[in-house]
Amino acid sequence: MDNNASPSPIALVTGAAGGIGREVVQRLRQRGWRVAAVGRTAQRLEAVEADARIVADTSEPEGAQGAIQRCVESLGGPPACLAHCVGSTLIAPLHRSTETQIREVMRANLDSAVFTLKAWIEAMRAQEMQGAAVLASSVVSRIGVANHEVIAAAKGGIEALVRSAAATYAAAGLRINAVAPGMTDTPMTASMLRQELMRTAAGKQYPLGGVQTAGEVADVMVWLLGEQASRITGQVIAVDGGFTTIRPLVK
Repeated sequence: MDNNASPSPIALVTGAAGGIGREVVQRLRQRGWRVAAVGRTAQRLEAVEADARIVADTSEPEGAQGAIQRCVESLGGPPACLAHCVGSTLIAPLHRSTETQIREVMRANLDSAVFTLKAWIEAMRAQEMQGAAVLASSVVSRIGVANHEVIAAAKGGIEALVRSAAATYAAAGLRINAVAPGMTDTPMTASMLRQELMRTAAGKQYPLGGVQTAGEVADVMVWLLGEQASRITGQVIAVDGGFTTIRPLVK
């Protein structure tokens, strides 16, 4: 072993027990990264193969800051890369969305993104480090989809956050981007996709056809964190089979 070799870079993945988060962890580790996996419950994190497992609620400022601090303590430094995969959904028209549901969607999606990104930026600036972050938006923030008002508002806030933060911190060498997935086969969508009739109907909405895998979304997130995307910041990349820009050919 070369004792003078530089240690592997560190990444922090929130929502690591979810479908996309778990795939991001796996891909980063395959590329030689040391990964701190963050989730709200220890039980769900047990199944995630990571270099550190951190239980934290990143929708609270203390939870987000604590996740960064525990990453430093466990892996020896702040994460040069952040993949924020925390999220939830709500499919309901606005007039049928309760105050509790609305606040929960905002907390799980927008609050967690703001507080986690803030904590990461502060840690990077304190060490004068360069790095990259990628957050998760959704196609419903980019094109009107019926009965998605609340989640569209939350994810739209994430996209605005990404653009503004990218502008603020570009000079510090921090790249900040997002992905906007379409319908993805994850535990979150399992109840909707369980029936083959519903899966087929969902897949027909996408020009490329079918329902994408969590791994296909994770591939783009990991690419955005890597050196091959070194000139990309402030962008939201739709991983949606063409859903937001083109219409499927009707046969």
